[in-house]
Amino acid sequence: MRHLTTLFELTTDDAFDIFDRAAELKQRLRSGDRTSLLPNRVLTQIFDKPSLRTRLSFEVAMMQLGGSSSFFTARDAGMYGRESLPDIARVVSRLSDVVVLRTFSHAMIEEFRNCSSCPVINGLSDDYHPCQALTDLFTIREVFGSLDSKRLVFIGDGNNVASSLAIICGMLGMSMVLACPPGYELQDGLLNRIRLFYPLADISQTNDPLVAVRDADIIYTDVWASMGQEDEAEVRKRDFGRFQVNSQLLAHAPKTCRFMHDLPARRGLEVTDEVIDGRQSIVFEQAENRMHLAKGLLAWMLMPGT
Repeated sequence: MRHLTTLFELTTDDAFDIFDRAAELKQRLRSGDRTSLLPNRVLTQIFDKPSLRTRLSFEVAMMQLGGSSSFFTARDAGMYGRESLPDIARVVSRLSDVVVLRTFSHAMIEEFRNCSSCPVINGLSDDYHPCQALTDLFTIREVFGSLDSKRLVFIGDGNNVASSLAIICGMLGMSMVLACPPGYELQDGLLNRIRLFYPLADISQTNDPLVAVRDADIIYTDVWASMGQEDEAEVRKRDFGRFQVNSQLLAHAPKTCRFMHDLPARRGLEVTDEVIDGRQSIVFEQAENRMHLAKGLLAWMLMPGT
């Protein structure tokens, strides 16, 4: 049984298999082929955080594959004291073919997976966002034709998105630079684990965004204060002031570079309108690909032999 709670559970071949399935299904959809590959399969989503792209992409993905989807908030599912998490996991997994969880606590996803009799997908936790990172590299491969020799520069906090990007870049041989203010770097424990799994990983960090973007193929940013960090918003706004992705920053990067953001964006904070709406932006192709990647991932999990 396949799970995806962190990207460390995947091999390089697994990642490219998911990409290939997603690309094939995307092409088939665009040619009008909506063959039901997962008829009568049931996806259950339980979310502790609000979501637009994650929830919608998985719901649409399962529907297009011929299955159905149900949704619960974590509170509605009883995950805060009404009954034990292991009991919830045992019941939900007996009535589902795959479960997507979106929580604050990553440990909650791990505990649910350990008690589940069906595949479990991390739809986001405070520590990791594996489906986003898979989508991002799928999008980069689609735009550039290959991941070979590509350099991703992440401007912002070493958060769950940056952490998952660091893992998958290490796995698939892309170089990555995190440009952030002092104190917002990737965790040492994560970097040590990446280097243990992928000894040739090229992951670096700097406090100078202008230097970081000089040889960027992709410039990527995210909100400065993630969900659960609202009380830090003003401090982070001050700390990240010179890390805004704007036309002045892009002027220091190659003209061929592309801009990415996992959304939602705080326009006028981490990114300006002229960048996110500009000719170098692939943000909305990236957002659409959340659904195509979800289809590839569901097919990979539930049709492993095909």
